[in-house]
Amino acid sequence: MTKMTIDGNTAASHVAYAFSEVAAIYPITPSSPMAESADEWATQGRVNMWGQKLRIAEMQSEGGAAGAVHGSLSAGALTTTYTASQGLLLMIPNMYKISGELLPMVMHVSARALAAHSLNIFGDHQDVMACRQTGFAMIAGCSVQEVMDLALVAHLSTLRARVPFINFFDGFRTSHEVSKIDVISYEEMKAIFDKKGLDKDVAEFRARALNPEHPLQRGTAQNGDTYFQNRETANSYYNATPAIVQEMMDEVSALTGRSYHLFDYVGAPDAEEVIVIMGSGAETVEESINKLNAQGKKYGLIKVRLYRPFVTDAFVAAIPATCKKIAVLDRTKEPGSLGEPLYLDVCTALLEKGMKDIDVVGGRYGLGSKEFNPSMVLSVYKNLEQDKPKNHFTVGIYEDVTNTSLDFSEKFDAAPAGSTSCKFYGLGSDGTVGANKNSIKIIGDHTDMYAQAYFFYDSKKSGGITVSHLRFGKTPIQSEYLIDAADFIACHNPSYVIRYDMVSDLKEGGSFLLNAPWTTVEELDANLPAKVKNMLAKKKAKLYVIDAISIAAKLGLRGRTNTILQSAFFLINEQIMPYTEAVDLMKKMAYKSFARKGDAVVQMNYNAIDSAKEHLVKIDIPASWATTTEGADMIKLADNDYFKNVVAPILALEGDKLPSSAFNADGSVPTGTTKFEKRGVAVNVPKWVKENCVQCNQCSFVCPHACIRPALVADGADKPESFETKPALGVKGYGFRMQVSPLDCMGCGVCADVCPGMKGNKALVMTPFAELEVVEAKNWDYAVELPEVDLSEVKMADVKKSQFTPSLFEFSGACAGCGETPYVKVVTQLFGDRMIIANATGCSSIYGGSSPTCPYTVNKQGHGPAWANSLFEDNAEFGYGMNLAYKARRNALKDKVAKLAEVWKDYAEGKAACEAWIADMDDAEGSKKAAAALVKCCEACKDCGCEADALTKEVLADKDCLVKKSFWIIGGDGWAYDIGYGGLDHVLASGEDVNVLVLDTEVYSNTGGQASKSTPIGAVAKFASSGKRVKKKDLGMIAATYGYVYVAQCAMGADKNQLVKALKEAEAYHGPSLIICYAPCINHGINMSKSQSEEKAAVDCGYWQLYRYNPELAEKGENPFTLDSKDPTGDYQAFILGETRYASLKKTQPAVAEELFKETEESSKARLAGYKKMAGKE
Repeated sequence: MTKMTIDGNTAASHVAYAFSEVAAIYPITPSSPMAESADEWATQGRVNMWGQKLRIAEMQSEGGAAGAVHGSLSAGALTTTYTASQGLLLMIPNMYKISGELLPMVMHVSARALAAHSLNIFGDHQDVMACRQTGFAMIAGCSVQEVMDLALVAHLSTLRARVPFINFFDGFRTSHEVSKIDVISYEEMKAIFDKKGLDKDVAEFRARALNPEHPLQRGTAQNGDTYFQNRETANSYYNATPAIVQEMMDEVSALTGRSYHLFDYVGAPDAEEVIVIMGSGAETVEESINKLNAQGKKYGLIKVRLYRPFVTDAFVAAIPATCKKIAVLDRTKEPGSLGEPLYLDVCTALLEKGMKDIDVVGGRYGLGSKEFNPSMVLSVYKNLEQDKPKNHFTVGIYEDVTNTSLDFSEKFDAAPAGSTSCKFYGLGSDGTVGANKNSIKIIGDHTDMYAQAYFFYDSKKSGGITVSHLRFGKTPIQSEYLIDAADFIACHNPSYVIRYDMVSDLKEGGSFLLNAPWTTVEELDANLPAKVKNMLAKKKAKLYVIDAISIAAKLGLRGRTNTILQSAFFLINEQIMPYTEAVDLMKKMAYKSFARKGDAVVQMNYNAIDSAKEHLVKIDIPASWATTTEGADMIKLADNDYFKNVVAPILALEGDKLPSSAFNADGSVPTGTTKFEKRGVAVNVPKWVKENCVQCNQCSFVCPHACIRPALVADGADKPESFETKPALGVKGYGFRMQVSPLDCMGCGVCADVCPGMKGNKALVMTPFAELEVVEAKNWDYAVELPEVDLSEVKMADVKKSQFTPSLFEFSGACAGCGETPYVKVVTQLFGDRMIIANATGCSSIYGGSSPTCPYTVNKQGHGPAWANSLFEDNAEFGYGMNLAYKARRNALKDKVAKLAEVWKDYAEGKAACEAWIADMDDAEGSKKAAAALVKCCEACKDCGCEADALTKEVLADKDCLVKKSFWIIGGDGWAYDIGYGGLDHVLASGEDVNVLVLDTEVYSNTGGQASKSTPIGAVAKFASSGKRVKKKDLGMIAATYGYVYVAQCAMGADKNQLVKALKEAEAYHGPSLIICYAPCINHGINMSKSQSEEKAAVDCGYWQLYRYNPELAEKGENPFTLDSKDPTGDYQAFILGETRYASLKKTQPAVAEELFKETEESSKARLAGYKKMAGKE
């Protein structure tokens, strides 16, 4: 067998491709790469065991994918799918049908947490455990190697058994772990297939297919007289399945030399304490007991391979005769049950066999990818050794609410001798993770060492921290947990040295690589914290420094330092392989990674690789560092209790230490906490040049992170000396300044790009962060405390004026240069003090609602957007429900106010206040004014002793309902055009007063750039790797056909005034509104510092059109449709070729590209012609 370094998703997909003719899929993290790999293989011409390319269909939802799978199986095609989490749950109704009809298939699941009190995209078994009753057999792999081996077992078994299978493995920990494994070839798979005579089973499967040549009916409706007994007829198939699985396991074992059974026991033959577990945690337990038993312990482990059907005899046979106590570990939680699923199964099995002499306890571990390491394994065994072990325990957390947690404070290192461990701290989107994936493949594929890589990400889209964990050694690696003792640690961002404890995990004598401009001992002495210097000296570390940021800038790579630092890693660690050999392999990987971006990009990366040897500096650590107390200060925490006690530990990567009592049981969190982060990750930030500023506020308007804002300061006010201003245009008595927050800025440069400047000179110049950090941070602190200036009577353009209202969405975790967030920011500036937001799962929910901080904030009155996320598919209905609630509550309040007006018939001011509120309750500004007057009257009257006292108190109890709320349903095109379209259509058709904001990136941005119905013809995306072949859905025009839905299509970079006008008209309209905004995305393959310019270019060339459809105009007898964009003047083909998503197709398939690009341009022209006809501009 060939050895390859791949991840778990690729291993599963490799096998599924061999056995499948059709795959119906829908992208969801972390399973999407399985389908993406299959799509790429099909595009490249790979064929399955029967010489066919896999036919992949991307559906509009997981429910749709399951329906298509069911249909394909019913029609006789070998079919598969890949999913996880809520996506798997949406498939459950069809899973009952598939198993009920005995249709053979394997569903590959990278098992993931479910959204409960919060969303979590990481691994556990909650999703698969919700399917254990569906009739699917369930088989679990513990490692990347086992994923491949057991996927093969599942595919072989289902064909013979006719029972469908779930092949599951832990999301991220196994699905995304890169490991060196034996790859089973299709020829080897086909040999087993032929040996077992499965061609006959496939023929019988096809013979049962729906076919008019030999018709039958399936899926009938049965009554109570027959349903029950028919349901029982499947018993024999399920009874036969375990033996079939073991038979296929034996075949795979014979091929690979790796032994598999339904339950595998490892450990001491005479063990008294045994753990029962499935998934990646079993590898950690096995590695731990190998070392513990070598030290004299007698511990055992049972790995559950086949979970459904659960075979009691096989389980009991795996238990050593000496066993006295069993701990069953479940990676799931079932609130209210007697115990978790595996625990209940084990208890039932032992009870049925009369084995009452074995004590069984159960525990939960690893939810949401919570770390499960050898120290935790040890704590479970130590608990078993107690006279009365704790039952229903948790391990790996500090659960101080109901006190279920075990003490795992005793540190235990189970890693085998001779392995090398490396950690890399990177910045999201800086290429660190990609470079390390290449590095581990170089090591795995070109040395005789085993290799493993796992990647930790925080919740930000980019600009957050990533930690890469790489292991390699001469023996197979079972360490399915994060590295806490490293031979090599690299810090790829200089700001991290004052934010994170990176050196504690460095072994004595280990190497530490720092990317920073401080290349001398003197500079390091000044810029490293004393604590860091102490540890480096005491650990006798080898310290290396390289200024990769400056090197990358000189090479034209901007902030992409990854290949420089990758080269430095191999240069420092020549024990892995000779550096010259590593350079050659790195360049081959660079070519593979960047070839589609052009030869110039490839050469820049070659130069970057070569640069490390010249610029790497080895530092001799002074002895004085061991005891010094001087150095840079660690980051100071904001004076906010929630931030200090909850947020700060999470940001410092110490969230594992927080107890359960630190959190609200319902998952709710305070808003406005991103302002305390002060990440300081930008390389360059904008410097304001006041003499060139025309005070247009465009820079503030477009800032993706709301970190540059105009300030108005009264003449003569005390202000810092550095807080320079110029006379404010249109606002007498005030000075104007454009102020940046350097510590919140992402350094994207969008503000500088849009700045018109004066006489060709920009008012914003991107400047190295260090030059502005201290002084501008102080200026920012002063600016945000300035009193707001009432501009209601000042005549000023809407775009400019909007920016003097504080943004109530700030410093999110979005990518630098994000095209989506400026729209969200502006909406909060216009309506944020009364907004209620329903946010679809996707990019906007991740940068808008990821723990531990919240970018939605409040104004000086404490008012701001109330935000919530339900799911992906139901967001329109979720927001609609919010509107229904407030409509009902406010109507009830209206009745109370009407009664109060009657009681106050002799209180003229009070009666007038009641009548004014009733008249204006559905008007935004009117309800504000009327609410203030009514509250004032109620406060004055509430305890006066009159008959109105009770009513006034009831009105005051609901005073937070007096002001009209602004309901916003926000999401991306994947939601609006695809999975959520049915609900969106229904909500728009309802006629209710809700506003829908669609952030249209033309791909599924959050899951990595898959095609949606918004993707245009010719664009390359995942599941459209050879260019999309059908045109973009016109969502706006579909909605406009109702005639009573306000619709607008906007592009901020092209026309900011049109955007503001559309937003205001939509919000004021007493009915449903739909605003579709063009949002350039990093997945488009563009320079994100030019994202606003890209929007303008899209409109100028006719790629995107601007319009408004206002039903109120029709009521006045006017044309409701206004085409706001002018006739195209730009070069359409030049525009699309400026984006990698189009240009890559021309590079790989020029003939296809030429045809599709012509077609997509014609499609845009046809769409524009239709709009012009509607506007009466033919």
